[in-house]
Amino acid sequence: MFISSAFAQTAAPAAAANTTGSSLQSLFFLGLMFVVLYFIMIRPQMKKQKEHKAMIDALAKSDEVITAGGIAGKVTALTDSFVTLQIASNVEVQMQRSAIMQVLPKGTIK
Repeated sequence: MFISSAFAQTAAPAAAANTTGSSLQSLFFLGLMFVVLYFIMIRPQMKKQKEHKAMIDALAKSDEVITAGGIAGKVTALTDSFVTLQIASNVEVQMQRSAIMQVLPKGTIK
């Protein structure tokens, strides 16, 4: 009924090796999950930020844009960090460049 001492001595190192293998496997899956999350979430977000920065740097007078608040207007003046938009006749608004979300094709705003 009792386990012989020879069998108990050989089972202990096998259990320790199994625990080490299990922890290495867990570490591998954790690393794999980080790599997958990087390619699914982090990398596309960085790409989107680069594209937005390039769009903001390429702004020019008479571009038609939409802001983060949904205001559509025509760019009338530019500085390093601000944009002046004409949103109606004789109505101009000054806002930060980062508030520009999209550049529209010419002739969209009438």
